[in-house]
Amino acid sequence: MKYYLIGIKGSGMSALAGILHDLGNTVVGYDDSMEYKFTIEGLNKRGIKIYHDSSFIPTSDFIVCYSNAVSQEHKEIKRLKELNLKQIRYQDLLGSLTKIYETISISGTHGKTTTSLMVSSILDAVYGANYFVGDGRGHGNIDNKLFVLESCEYNKHFLSYYPKTLVITNIDLEHTECYKDIDDIIYNFNILASQTSDNLVLCGDDENVRKIKSDKNKYYYGFNDNNDLVARDLKLNESGSEFSVYYKGEYFDTFKLNLYGRHMVLDSLACIMVSILYNVDKKNIKEKLSEFLGATRRFNETKINNSIIIDDYAHHPTEIMATLDSSRQKYKDKKIVAVFLPNTYSRTKDFMDDFANVLGQFDASFIMDIKCDRERPEDYPGVTSDTLISKAKNADKISIETARKLLDYKDDVICFMSCANINPMIEAYKKELMK
Repeated sequence: MKYYLIGIKGSGMSALAGILHDLGNTVVGYDDSMEYKFTIEGLNKRGIKIYHDSSFIPTSDFIVCYSNAVSQEHKEIKRLKELNLKQIRYQDLLGSLTKIYETISISGTHGKTTTSLMVSSILDAVYGANYFVGDGRGHGNIDNKLFVLESCEYNKHFLSYYPKTLVITNIDLEHTECYKDIDDIIYNFNILASQTSDNLVLCGDDENVRKIKSDKNKYYYGFNDNNDLVARDLKLNESGSEFSVYYKGEYFDTFKLNLYGRHMVLDSLACIMVSILYNVDKKNIKEKLSEFLGATRRFNETKINNSIIIDDYAHHPTEIMATLDSSRQKYKDKKIVAVFLPNTYSRTKDFMDDFANVLGQFDASFIMDIKCDRERPEDYPGVTSDTLISKAKNADKISIETARKLLDYKDDVICFMSCANINPMIEAYKKELMK
């Protein structure tokens, strides 16, 4: 098959491109952006050509797959419609793969990417597994039977999927531009559960996850004793995390992670539970988890002299709090500073007070102008980064041009957080450090 992927540098589309290429298909891409994104590395490695104009003329047997971030009024989409090429949304193409391969679907408001990478690293090492991960990583082998799929709830994308095993890490209010309220989100997670054929692996500590109703096999994990898989004797220190695991009341083993924060322990529990269901030897589970160093843009660290730079995808108050907790666990003697690039006006509006509260818990916070390509600022009057700054304790405005403000904390930990591209801000700070 031949595919022309529109918006190929997005994290989801680039992962899909990798899978399609690895499965023996011809893949060509288009993207408006010419700036560097971390997702381009996997595309370049595979020799996938990326166009930034309309110079590529696909033959009639090409299938056009488009990201939902691309409007139907986009010039390239309109051009391709005139060519009468078959078009398919990227989640529907992924959904077709879930019907071909035995799929382990990793869902939840937070922790999907890390959990997906943990699970895929183990199942691929033991059995061979295809995987699609939201940090831009995709891998396929036509001989593999398993498919680990990070399943995003945005715009109900995950309802295109039909897994054998479903993991739900948590259910939190998010994507308020797509869902009416938390009950609407839970309702749609229940639909996904109904489309799952065999097993549900559920974080039992989350009260919203406990509202999932299903007659499928349910396995709960967490810190609380009412779960099937329980973490006890938790030790969080500067070198990582250690905990004992009990399965159905019996001691299973003790695990060590080179990761920080209780949320990472929960993600690893989900992985352990899936591994048990797929009969993976505990030695293999321990080995892979001890080697796991995290996902792209999830608490990724760079050290320049005494300055610690954290690059993290956190864009929701719960995730920002997790980044703060992880930073304090590892760097007890340093100040922890936030640099936050808000993404979408709707999210900023609906979580304004929550953002202000969590950012106010940092030793200082710097907030950039809101980034959004799919919403108009005039539709959200009064929703600005300045409003957020006025509500948050110890907050200040920052931009690439004013990166020098961060030099007051050059011997501390600077957490750069956003689901948008915050790399130019990081690079601006690095330049200031090197002067």
